Amino acid sequence: METGIPAGTGMTGDEPEWRGLPPGLLRMRRLLLAVWTAVLALAAGLLPGLLAGPAWAACALLPLALGAWGWRLLGRNWRSWRYAERADDLLISRGVLWREQTVVPYGRMQLVEVTSGPVERWFGLAGVQLHTAAAASDAAIPGLEPAEAERLRDRLTELGEARSAGL
Repeated sequence: METGIPAGTGMTGDEPEWRGLPPGLLRMRRLLLAVWTAVLALAAGLLPGLLAGPAWAACALLPLALGAWGWRLLGRNWRSWRYAERADDLLISRGVLWREQTVVPYGRMQLVEVTSGPVERWFGLAGVQLHTAAAASDAAIPGLEPAEAERLRDRLTELGEARSAGL
């Protein structure tokens, strides 16, 4: 049965095939949260404990409680991120309370970058940044595996050139 969707797009029918982010992004963000929570708990408990008395060391509980809450929120946020390649555009969906879905037509893409900072490289991650003519419509997909980020960059660049050639 002919669907009109180019082969190799990973889609069936009208519903796009959504892809989530790899678990390495969640591990990286949770490690950073744990490090900063430990630093803040130490500062919040040690300084008041030494200056005002041992009972004030309980101030360290507040950063620990906030860190535990942040741990859960990071998991929910990570699960909310997804992207899908359709025949004419790329969909990026994210958000827990406020859902945001970005549609980037391939013909409007001007530049597709793969970026990776030192912490991301240590965790084996890279991000894809999409630039369009409108500055407000730039989109990004964080925390991809480098091979997937490069594949996505190459595919989006190829599709962008093919779509913009007809303009």
